Amino acid sequence: MTEDVQLVYDELKSTNAKTLSHLEYELQKIRAGKATPSMLQSVMVEYYGSLVPMQQIANVSTSDARTLTVQAFERSMLPEIAKAIINSNLGFAPQNNGELILINVPALTEERRKEMCKKAKADGEHGKVGIRNNRKDAIDMIKSLKADGLSEDMIKDCEIQIQNVTNNFIKKVDELVELKEKDIMTI
Repeated sequence: MTEDVQLVYDELKSTNAKTLSHLEYELQKIRAGKATPSMLQSVMVEYYGSLVPMQQIANVSTSDARTLTVQAFERSMLPEIAKAIINSNLGFAPQNNGELILINVPALTEERRKEMCKKAKADGEHGKVGIRNNRKDAIDMIKSLKADGLSEDMIKDCEIQIQNVTNNFIKKVDELVELKEKDIMTI
């Protein structure tokens, strides 16, 4: 019986970890004041008729805190990469010098920083909703074990344990969002 309960705990922790890693991925997309290669992670480039992630056809690096450089593996792809960056609605104006693409990352205004903090909080809330849904699923699985002979007291204990796991993951979400907000607001 405790083997089934342990499986439920393991499944809960696993799905919560996936939710947390997805939140980290989403928060990476929100740019703070500094230029980072992950800012262009979501850009898809048309490459011989199909859309591919930019990382597969170019190297993205930072030359300084405000400049991204994109060096294509094939020079003929530079115009397509520039077009994809413009169409991605990231607010960048790429400059193609024939060998590589330079992107100046503009400094964020106070208003824009606040908007990005709101976005980070919204992503954090989505993460919390995911964790709460995972909690509900775990509690439903525990309750379904009642038919297999799990006692009421054991079910209550399991629900308390599940709530403790959920609280720990929600605390981690809050910490991630707080770190991102601090990063965004740092000039």
